Amino acid sequence: MDIAIHASFLPHSDPDASLAFYHDILGFEVRNDTGYDGLRWITVGPVGQPGTSIVLEPPAVDPGITPAERRTIAEMMAKGTYAGVLLATSDLDGLFGRLKERGAEIVQEPTEQSYGGRDCAVRDPAGNYVRIKEIR
Repeated sequence: MDIAIHASFLPHSDPDASLAFYHDILGFEVRNDTGYDGLRWITVGPVGQPGTSIVLEPPAVDPGITPAERRTIAEMMAKGTYAGVLLATSDLDGLFGRLKERGAEIVQEPTEQSYGGRDCAVRDPAGNYVRIKEIR
């Protein structure tokens, strides 16, 4: 079966701050930036990988979500426990240095993991958990 992950979705609480993180710090290209009814969806992705994207979206906009669920989502985003993504790079130390220099919220510095490999973790401006694995 021929199947691939085309896009994943992460909520944003401030579209401009999220755009700055994913574009200016991580170096992703902006593929789409669209709005509707005062809300904004931004599609970003790694340069040279047009088939893989992250859509930064307003949280809890689905009309089927209840007010209580919206509150829960807001609380989880504030704690940084709502959403996350795993990225990979061949230059973990360089990327981590750029993240730290530009004020990203550091969760874990580059570390050799007992389960194999080396990685680090940060939070994006919306509190999303971003783990970055080193590929060798």
